[in-house]
Amino acid sequence: MSFLANSGLEPAAVALLVAVTLVAGLARGFSGFGGALIFMPLASALVGPKIASIALLLADMVMTAPMLRPAFKSARRRDVFTMLIGALVGVPLGTALLTHLPGTTLRWGICIMVFAMLGLLASGWRYRGAPKTVLTIAVGAVSGVFGGAAQLSGPPVVAYWLGGALPAAAMRASIVLYFGLSSFISATSYYFNGLFVQQAIAVALIVGPAYGLGIFAGTRLFGLASEETFRRICLGLIAAAAFFGLPLF
Repeated sequence: MSFLANSGLEPAAVALLVAVTLVAGLARGFSGFGGALIFMPLASALVGPKIASIALLLADMVMTAPMLRPAFKSARRRDVFTMLIGALVGVPLGTALLTHLPGTTLRWGICIMVFAMLGLLASGWRYRGAPKTVLTIAVGAVSGVFGGAAQLSGPPVVAYWLGGALPAAAMRASIVLYFGLSSFISATSYYFNGLFVQQAIAVALIVGPAYGLGIFAGTRLFGLASEETFRRICLGLIAAAAFFGLPLF
């Protein structure tokens, strides 16, 4: 198949990338976030940060599209659209970093960001106050920078929203809706910066089915599996991905 040749990957690298993507999709489907924290460090080591970011964006947009309609019904839509105002500012800044920084620098930055986000998630810290408009926009801007630079927009949003008193299902729906809509902002920014190259599309075609399968399985597990057990497994996988994704290896 031509897209396999266009990916520039050996068969062993394709198999590893598909396995990583499957696990990342499982985390994304279960919790609504976390897939990029597993995918980006290792995929960046295989295909480079630019290709990995674009491939994940395309795969995520296509495979999570069916989740948007039910999420729209249950989400706190006002908060979601307020946060998107910040993303409109942050995403172009992050895209500029992705476009102009050297690949090795980006890989170091991605791994450092993942370790920092892992520490935030593992600490259990959550914003406990009521959502405020200015703060919501600021979180959206930070999330946008991380998302534009490396598709790592999740942890700031999670730390801000999951400390509230609303049911978990409503917060998960808000997270899914925000990421789904912010992906269109990222796609537009990437397009105008000329990042949709042939190799990235080929890699997206490789990882897309595995990502979709992982999301499907993770969505079915939501409400059935122990959230605490799954959380610990995900944190361990994120730590392993960040470590083995370091440019030292």
